[in-house]
Amino acid sequence: MKNKSLVSITDYSKDEILQLLKKIETFENNPNQRVLEGKVVATLFFEPSTRTRLSFETAVNRLGGRVIGFSDASTSSSVKGETLKDTIMMVSNYADLIVMRHHFEGAARFASEVSSVPVINAGDGSNQHPSQTMLDLYSIYKTQGTLNNLQITMVGDLKYGRTVHSLLMAMSHFNPVFHFIAPKELEIPHAYKTFCESSGIEYHEYSEFLEDVINLSDILYMTRVQKERFTDLMEYEKVKNVYTLRNKMLENSKPNLRVLHPLPRVNEISYDVDDNPKAYYFQQAKNGLYTREAIICTALDID
Repeated sequence: MKNKSLVSITDYSKDEILQLLKKIETFENNPNQRVLEGKVVATLFFEPSTRTRLSFETAVNRLGGRVIGFSDASTSSSVKGETLKDTIMMVSNYADLIVMRHHFEGAARFASEVSSVPVINAGDGSNQHPSQTMLDLYSIYKTQGTLNNLQITMVGDLKYGRTVHSLLMAMSHFNPVFHFIAPKELEIPHAYKTFCESSGIEYHEYSEFLEDVINLSDILYMTRVQKERFTDLMEYEKVKNVYTLRNKMLENSKPNLRVLHPLPRVNEISYDVDDNPKAYYFQQAKNGLYTREAIICTALDID
């Protein structure tokens, strides 16, 4: 990793992932530590965000650092035609670390190559979202007691869902079985199927949201159909409500099953699921704070 940037979950080895999970646990036990005194973190969000931006900024504040940046690209010089390269090189003069979300795939990798300080990818288009993946891994580990040999079912937008892509890559270290549930228009990209095949990872594809598959699962990972990724709104209307998880669908599921979702949700999880003890998505979001504290400290080489 150049400058300890985190651009893709593949920037972490299996051992580094396991070490980071232990570090996340220490921050959950003690989230308020003044280890970033004198440090400045720039949050550059060229694309809207609630959980990711607020959890990164809360992490910096709880660790005693300061935050600069923007949450609306229209308030930045990019509207004047400033290139991403110039923005990154300018901001890296002011900050010790850059956290960036961008709508273009590969933008975070480019930023890490031109920046003089570490860059953390907070999501680049439909490509990767590695900090979300680490909080997902931590949530899975906490609820299952292991990352090994799990049945993981991913539902919804598997084509554009960067959280799905990152999680698949990360879990490849731990011998999972994947179940992919998506309409044909949003099925998992061929490149990720090829990756599974070359890595010896078992996977199954379905177009129907069947309780039989839910009942096999240890983790049920729901995703939102992302309107912002569609250029044809007619295509979006056709698939936007294709799957909805309802509480009764969990009646015969495994006792250890947990329902995850990167949020925000629209219609893919009914509100009657919220009170089910198997619903874990709000705690999952809370885990994002501890995860991002650990990632920030790792990028800045702070123990």
